[in-house]
Amino acid sequence: MNKPAVLAQFLAVLKAELAALTRAAQGAFAAATDPDSKAENKYDTRTLEASYVARGQAKRVTELQEAVRAFEALSGNELAAGVAISLGALVSLETPEETAHYFIGPFAGGTEIVHEGSEIVVITPASALGQKLLGRRVGDAVALRPGALAKVIAVV
Repeated sequence: MNKPAVLAQFLAVLKAELAALTRAAQGAFAAATDPDSKAENKYDTRTLEASYVARGQAKRVTELQEAVRAFEALSGNELAAGVAISLGALVSLETPEETAHYFIGPFAGGTEIVHEGSEIVVITPASALGQKLLGRRVGDAVALRPGALAKVIAVV
């Protein structure tokens, strides 16, 4: 797999999500501050609800901006043979049923792309699988769950 292309594809997904969420946050802010959305009576909570939505979306925009910066700071260089899995590694695991591909990213756990016909999922070092993979090398076995082992077959 082409690691720089994988990293670029994840960045494109994050930037597109950031752009869409920024537009949504701006709309929520406009709704919360619109003079026409003043409460009509003491039970009307539209403005309050809109402000909660705007605040939540603004927080998510900040998190995505941080994720984009963190992914941009990662090196797209391939790792040397025999190196241990660390942040920025592209890892392939093999089980008897399938081969799975993961990118160890600083943020955006669960983000998925399809690259060269293979699904690649971002996992973070804080995730259970991320903790199990950090420091492992090609050939090491990893317990995915009780009774289910996977073998590290590639680290790029």
